[in-house]
Parts: sequence; C-alpha cells; structure tokens
Amino acid sequence: MTAAPLAAPAETMTQDNVLHAEILPGWRTADGRHMAALSLTLAPGWKTYWRSPGEAGIPPMFDWQGSTNLRGVDMRWPSPVVFHLNGLQSIGYHDRLVLPFEVTLADPAASADIALTIDLGVCRDICLPAMVELRAVLPPSGEPDPAITAALNAAPVTGRRAGVSGISCQVEPIADGLRLTAAIDLPAQGGDETVVFEPADASIWVAESVTARKAGRLTAQTELVPPSGQPFALDRSGITVTVIGSGGSVEIVGCPAP
Repeated sequence: MTAAPLAAPAETMTQDNVLHAEILPGWRTADGRHMAALSLTLAPGWKTYWRSPGEAGIPPMFDWQGSTNLRGVDMRWPSPVVFHLNGLQSIGYHDRLVLPFEVTLADPAASADIALTIDLGVCRDICLPAMVELRAVLPPSGEPDPAITAALNAAPVTGRRAGVSGISCQVEPIADGLRLTAAIDLPAQGGDETVVFEPADASIWVAESVTARKAGRLTAQTELVPPSGQPFALDRSGITVTVIGSGGSVEIVGCPAP
C-alpha cells in the first residue's frame, strides 16, 4: 500500500490512497525481547487514532494470530494529539505514526514470524474503515532504528518525572454508573490540557472529561458507564490517567481516594 496525493474527490478515496503500513523489524534487546514497530504513513490531512480515541474516534484493534515464537506483545504508544471537528473531540496522530511494540519471545535465540492484522479508522472530512495485514520476520539480531527510538522517546512521561505531587479521585454514583472527579497537583503542560481516564475494564464507557486549572492544580471530571448501566465498584488502582498538553503528555497509574 502506498500513500498517494489527494487529487481525487473524497468520495473516491480508498485505503490505498491514504495509508501506507509496514513493520519496522527493529532489534533484539539485551534481555532477550525484541523491539520492533508498526509504521503508518498517512496522506496529508488524514489522521488515525490513539488507544483511547475519544468519543469521535475509532479505536485500533490488533490481531497477532498466526505469529510464531511470540509469547506476548507490549505496545508503546507515543504521546497523541487532540483534534476538534464539528464540536467533537478525538485523540490520535497525523502524518506518520511509528508505534513501537516489544515482543516477548518463547525462544529468545530464534527468529519470530509476525502475522499482524490491524483494524483501524483513518479520517479527514470523512472516515474510512481500514484493515491492514502485515507479515515480517524479527531476526535474533538487528540494529537500533532511529525512528523507533524517537517514538519511544516521545512516550508520555511518568507522573513522578512530570512533577505530580499528588492525585486524588472522588467517586459518586449516578443513575447509570459513576461520576469521577480527579484533582491532580501537576505543573501546567501547555495549551488546553485534556485529561483521559482509562479504566482497567475496557467495556466501561468513559465520557469526555471537563477540565479546569487553578495554579498548580488540574481538576477533571468524567462519567463512567458500565454495560449494566448501573453504579458499580471501581478498581481505582486499574485506572490510567493521561494528561495531554501542547508540550507532550503525562501518564499516571492509579486514582486513589481523597
């Protein structure tokens, strides 16, 4: 698949016009794992989505069935950006996404044959559902790839590194779930800060958060609705809180009670 200039009308756009995908084979790490990456190149004006894409986004889905010598995969997401279109917010990437993934191997001394199918959305004024099928061999060698290294360096920083001095989350029941209000003591991250809450249970729907900042404290409020449509017991330790600003993002694991 090769990205092409957007000369044709939008209604004639196809996946091949707007998206090129490949696996960067990367290198074997000192601990016997393998660092590789998915590379997505998008045509000008098009975007794709982060793991938590916002209410207007489409979450990517990864299927590794058919791979050999693969015990586990850990995706290493770079900091995303926030888009606004027609009053809707989405979170993702434009131009090019290099998405590192670290592979745990059944046999660290052997090659791994990767078979990867990805379902994702690519959008401009319209959205196209895309499916990419990729194969690659990850050899028990390789050299560090500058593109993968840059993407790893672009990952969200930890709360400690960003200067988080405290976080507390107040939870109250609502008719169909919970309202969660977080108070985060964190230096400003630049621009209009967006706060994303990700529960450990991916089936829980999470509303776009409303944020406010007063000096060194950022407050964010959201609503969590489970499939049951009822209040529920929230696993606070399993919540990931990501603060996205113009200068990058901060990832905080856990949302303790006040």
